[in-house]
Amino acid sequence: MRGAARAAGSRQEAAALIDAAGTDEAVWRAANLEGTLPRLRVPEGPVVVVAAHPDDEVLGCGGTVATLLTAGVPVHTVCLTAGEASHGTGDAGAMARLAERRGKELTEALGALGPLPDAVHAGLPDTRLDRHEEDARAVIAEVLAHTGAALCLAPWEGDLHSDHEAAGRAARRAGVDRGVTVWTYPVWMWHWARPGDPRVPWHRAGVLPLTGDDLERKRAALACFISQLEPRGPKQDAVLPPQELAHHTRTYETVMR
Repeated sequence: MRGAARAAGSRQEAAALIDAAGTDEAVWRAANLEGTLPRLRVPEGPVVVVAAHPDDEVLGCGGTVATLLTAGVPVHTVCLTAGEASHGTGDAGAMARLAERRGKELTEALGALGPLPDAVHAGLPDTRLDRHEEDARAVIAEVLAHTGAALCLAPWEGDLHSDHEAAGRAARRAGVDRGVTVWTYPVWMWHWARPGDPRVPWHRAGVLPLTGDDLERKRAALACFISQLEPRGPKQDAVLPPQELAHHTRTYETVMR
C-alpha cells in the first residue's frame, strides 16, 4: 500500500506540473539548443517509432520521420494506446468514440508525413500503461524483430507523464531484447522544464535538424489532431494549445540517447 500511495502521489505531482503554466518557447529559443547540443545522424536501416498515444510520434519526431521517408528509409509506427482518456474517464461511450476519432486522426497524420504503413495498435489502456509495461515491451520487441529495425524512437522515460515514461522504459527494454538502438524523445519536458534543468540528462541529448519541407509536413500532420487542438469542453483548454505546439514546431527535434 505504501508503494501504491507513493506512485499515486508521484502521478499527482507530475499532473500538477503538466497542468501548470509552462515555459515560454522564447526561453527555449534563447537557449540555442540547436547550436549547443550535438547533431545526431540517424543510423541507416528501418526505424520504428513508438507512441504512447496518437500524436506523440508526430509531436516528438514527426519531422525526422519526414526526413527519413524522403531519404527512402522505411519507417514503422507503434501506438500503444488509443488515447481514449485525453478528455476524461467518466463516460465509457465517449471514450470509445474518442478512441475511434483519434485513430482516424493518426491515419491522416501519418499520411501527411508521407507514405507510411498503417500503425500497429497495441490496444493497451490509456493512463494505465505503467500497469501493462510488459505487454508494451512484447509488442515493441515483436515489431523490432519483424521490421529488422536499426533504431527505435520512443517517448522519453523522464517526461513525467506516466504513459510516456512507461512507453520509454518498455522500448528501452525491447531494444535490449532485440539488440536495437533506442533513442527517446521528450514531449511534456518542454512545458515543465527550463534550459539547464537538473532533472534533464542534457549529457545524453542531441538534436536532429529539419529542413523547411520536413517541418511543413510535420505542421500538416499536427493539424490532423483536431481532437487535441480544440477545447475539450466548456472552460477547458485544448490538450495542445498554441503555446504547447510552439515547442514542437522548431527547426530541429531533440532525443535522449
